[in-house]
Amino acid sequence: MTPLLFTPLSLGSVTVPNRIAIAPMCQYSADDGSMTDWHLQHIMRMAMSGCGLVIVEATAVERRGRITHGCVGLYSDANERAAKRVIDAAKAVALPGTKFGVQLAHAGRKASSQRPWEGAAALKAHEDAWPTIGPSAIPFGAGWHTPQAMTDDDIDGVIRHFVDAAQRAVRVGYEVLELHMAHGYLLHSFCSPISNQRNDRWGGSLEKRLALPLAVMKAVRAAVPPHIAVGARITGTDWLDGGMTIEDAIVLAKGLKALEGAYACVSSGAASAEVRVPVGPLYQVPLAEKIKAGSGIITRAVGLITTAEDAEQILQDGKADQIAVARAILDDPHWGLHAADALGITLPRAPQYDRASPAKWPGARVNAR
Repeated sequence: MTPLLFTPLSLGSVTVPNRIAIAPMCQYSADDGSMTDWHLQHIMRMAMSGCGLVIVEATAVERRGRITHGCVGLYSDANERAAKRVIDAAKAVALPGTKFGVQLAHAGRKASSQRPWEGAAALKAHEDAWPTIGPSAIPFGAGWHTPQAMTDDDIDGVIRHFVDAAQRAVRVGYEVLELHMAHGYLLHSFCSPISNQRNDRWGGSLEKRLALPLAVMKAVRAAVPPHIAVGARITGTDWLDGGMTIEDAIVLAKGLKALEGAYACVSSGAASAEVRVPVGPLYQVPLAEKIKAGSGIITRAVGLITTAEDAEQILQDGKADQIAVARAILDDPHWGLHAADALGITLPRAPQYDRASPAKWPGARVNAR
């Protein structure tokens, strides 16, 4: 019997060949939003990993929506050309059936930041910092820029930027669009009472706090063809008193599903610099389980899922429909192939690498830890 991890899954109109997704992971290596040779080699490697869905890192819908100077964007023709170069090359070497997605994002009040290896703090003036925006004029934490509270015109502009970036993404050749509604970035900051203290139609009640994320979903879904899947990464909890709760997240997931959202990838935390997340193996799986049960949307689990056995058990237990791997795939770019080996099935490999398969290299160590 084929393990669930290696059975197909429909995300809206897109069918992925297995249930392993590569989570979007920022590389901080772009040039004014344009992918570089780093991305070329990185995404091509991911295309041969054995994972059914490759999701490209958080991609800013406008220049000021980047997290850092090195973040990818889709706000210019140059960005679009660079991304198409990478995705065309990745598709040329991809294993059969592999699909490609992109996470469309706006960093909001967490923009204008240093790269992680430069300190990950707010940019100083001499580092070419830029003004940030958010639902309210509340900084992410001590020492961070105070964002400008967005006007109605600003909000309308952000919706247009998401639509424009989505249309560029379709031209690039992405088959799945993931709207970033987590990790304290702009759309999540509207959801969370920690960062959204407005008293207009964009804040106050839960319904109003969710209005912008759902407006973005509605606008993007309407702007791209039916054969493109549109999903979202959402926050299951802020891990802070007075923050977004799992009950709030279920309401958001229901709203996404009603707007033909294809799936919800369930993450958590990062609403404030004060958050201390109880990180550990599988720590976010219970959040995915509750959102799946409470909303009925196709649900992806993510967060320190590092073994094939754990990934398969999550699916067998009905806690999620899809599994995302992140750091594990950076450590082992053939994680999907090794997971298949660990679960006793054979996936097609690039013929150039086929002689390294366990069947043709008896005694080889299977590395799907």
